[in-house]
Parts: sequence; structure tokens; C-alpha cells
Amino acid sequence: MHLIVVGLNYRTAPVEVRERFALSEQELPEALQALRRTTGILEGVVVATCNRTEIYAVVDRHTLCGHYIRSFMEQWFKIPRTEFNPYLFMYEDEKAIEHLFRVTSGLDSMVIGETQILGQVRDAFLLSQKLGATGTLFNKLFKQAVTLAKRAHNETSIGENAVSVSYAAVELGKRIFGRFDNKKVMILGAGKMSELTARHLSANGAKEVLVVNRTLARAEELAKKFDGVALSMDEALARLHEADIVISSTGADRFVLTRDSVEAAMTRRKMKPMFLIDIAVPRDIEPACSTLSNVYLYDIDDLEGIVETNMANRRKEAVAIEKMIAEEQEAYLQWYATLGVAPLIRGLQEKTASVHEQTMESLLRKLPELDERQIKVIRKLTKSMLNQVIHDPILRVKEMSAEKRSEAAMSMFVQMFALEDEVARIQAEMKAEEKARAAAAAETDAKPAEKTAEAPGILSQLAGALR
Repeated sequence: MHLIVVGLNYRTAPVEVRERFALSEQELPEALQALRRTTGILEGVVVATCNRTEIYAVVDRHTLCGHYIRSFMEQWFKIPRTEFNPYLFMYEDEKAIEHLFRVTSGLDSMVIGETQILGQVRDAFLLSQKLGATGTLFNKLFKQAVTLAKRAHNETSIGENAVSVSYAAVELGKRIFGRFDNKKVMILGAGKMSELTARHLSANGAKEVLVVNRTLARAEELAKKFDGVALSMDEALARLHEADIVISSTGADRFVLTRDSVEAAMTRRKMKPMFLIDIAVPRDIEPACSTLSNVYLYDIDDLEGIVETNMANRRKEAVAIEKMIAEEQEAYLQWYATLGVAPLIRGLQEKTASVHEQTMESLLRKLPELDERQIKVIRKLTKSMLNQVIHDPILRVKEMSAEKRSEAAMSMFVQMFALEDEVARIQAEMKAEEKARAAAAAETDAKPAEKTAEAPGILSQLAGALR
């Protein structure tokens, strides 16, 4: 079995390509069922956001794994693979694990360190688990990825401080006002940047928004989004004294707010602090306004300087998270390597159990006078003795399985304990169960959630033997 991720994201594909591979919450369950029915797919998780559509899978054949997933994408999205192949990336095994850990931790995000992707990956995994699309390998891998991401954000400051111009404005406002729940915001211009900044301020509790634009209809449109009031420019200047925070991005060719107009407003507001954010180029607010008492003026360069400083800090924190990822990747690979030794361990355990049962039967024939208590004591002691005898060999073969050239060591283990028949039988059972699982997925999708209530599979039992 092999791990693989195939997909496209903001690094590999423009938005006009990514949007063709979008999956809504309503579509995801059906898409997962289709993925489960795809030849060669044993486990699957689909992570679909505005910036990425990535398909994680456990596959049975290394050479055809990419072909299987491309076929699924071609059929589900109804797009010829010749159109999307140039935008796809594919990682296998170690690289696939590393990629998932980086994505979940926010290191692969457009904004380094953002936390929204953690919830999106977790939800994608939980949905797949509910639908029975995950098994032993992905249950452990995705839980480990989520735990790692939480640790990364708790133990570093990568998610702190503003990394967008609009949010940097909010951060500055907090330094001045502390809180926004009793503050009034005036927006001059109704462009995207003004809207984003107003959205952040509103989300942080700004109580009232006044929207000003040369086109009143556009001002009214934006005002509705924030339960605000649309104003003409003349009305805005008359009410400037009411505003605690002014965000300006009009695109005008001259100053919209002059030192005189701001000074007049400050007199009417009895010199209470006013926060001016000028994100226009050319600038909307006369720089001389900053000389007025209790007026705090910041332009686009001030905000971008804050953003760049914060981004540099996030990049430093990312180095620490990269080390965490390397450690967790190695831990998962070591665990993954021990799965190959599981049939050997189970074979030895079953063989010793069989020897124990045969020995007890022989003993009871030779000593029929033993009472139930004596039999119970003898059975318990002899079983304990056998378990102690095989304990160290099991530990040793688990250690060797994670080392290089482990196949030779495991082959020697099988020969030493004459486990050829037991191991062959267990491996056959594993293959049979995987085939049965694939057949069941193809036959019924009616009640996928009930899959989780089935008896644990062979892989789960084998993983249990390793604990």
C-alpha cells in the first residue's frame, strides 16, 4: 500500500482553473463515495477550499495510483485530463505526509500561519471517516496532522499579528482605542480595500458605519452590508466630527480631507482621538493632518511596513514548525513501517496460543484428577510464561522493521519461528478483506454512516497487535 496526494492549489493553478474543481459541502459526500468506488483506492479524503482541491488516497499499486485519481477527477468534474494535467501536483509516501502536515499547519497557505485551513482539513477527515472512506492509515495520519497543527499554533506565535493591510489597520486601531464597540466608522470610497477594512472593524465590534462615495448607489450597496448609512461627500464633511475612525480610498486626484477640515472636525468633537487610515494612492488625506493633536494618521506605506514586519516574524516561526513537521513525519513513517511486521507478530502470537492449547489438552488427559481451580491456575501460569518468552523477540522485530534492510531481518524472523504458513494465511486474509471492502463500497452507498459500526477490519486488528 502507498500514500498519495494529487490536486491543484493556488500555487499551481489560477482561480479560473481552481473554480472548475470546486466542491460544495453538499457535493462532497457523493464525491467521496465515487472516490471509494475508484479502482485501486483503499482510503480517501478530499480537502476542498477556495485555494485548493486535493485528493489524499491510500492505493494498492504504486505505478498506477496517479492514473486512478486522474480518472476519478476526469469523470467527476467532467473535464478532460489534458486540460487539467498541467496544473496538477502529485506527492507520494513521505512527500505526501509532509505536504499534509504543512497544509494543516498553515505553512502552505497563501497567508502563512492562518488557522482556517486546520478546521477545513479536520472537517474533511471527519466526513470521510463518517462515510467509511478512511481506515487504519488515514485515521492515524489525519489525527496526527490535526494534533501537530494545534501544537504548532500553541507553541509558536505564527498566527499572531496582522498580515494584510486591512487587518493591520484594525491592529493599529486597537492600540489607540482598545475596543471598537462604542466607535463610529466612516468609509470614504467604496472600493475593495475599504470594504475589507470596514469588515474587520465591524467584526471587532464597531457600532456604526457611515459609507461615503461619489456614486450614492454604490455607497448604499456597501452600507447595507454593515447596517450602515450612505452619505454624499458634502454630508460626510458635515458629519466628519462624528467619526472615530475614517478609512479613505477614493482614487481622487486631490486631497479629500485637508488639515483645515480635520481640524474643524476635531474642534467639534472636543479633541477626542480620531484614527485616519489613508489606503489610497495617490493619498486622500493631507499628511499635515498628522500634526494635529489626538489625530492618528496612517497611510498605505505605514500599514504595509507593519505587514512586512509581521510576515518576517511568521517566517521565523515557520522554521520552528518545519522542525516539528520533520519529527512527526519520521514518527509516522516508523509507525507505518511496523505495519509490515504485524502479520509476523500476529502469526507468532497465534502459533504460541495454539501450542499452549495443545499442551493444556495433553496435560488434562494425563492428569484427569485436576480440579477447575488447579486447571485455571496452570492455564494462567503457562500462558504468562509463553507470553514472556515471545515478548522480547516481538519488541526486537518491531525495532528492526523500522530500520533499513528490514526485509532480511523479518524474513529471518519468519524462518526462525517457522511462521511461513501463519504469515501467508494472515496476508491472504488482509487481501480478501480489502477486496470485500471495495466490493461493498461499489454495491451500496445508501447508508454510508453505518460503515463505522462494523467490526474492526484486519488492518485495525493488526495495528492493535502493535500497541
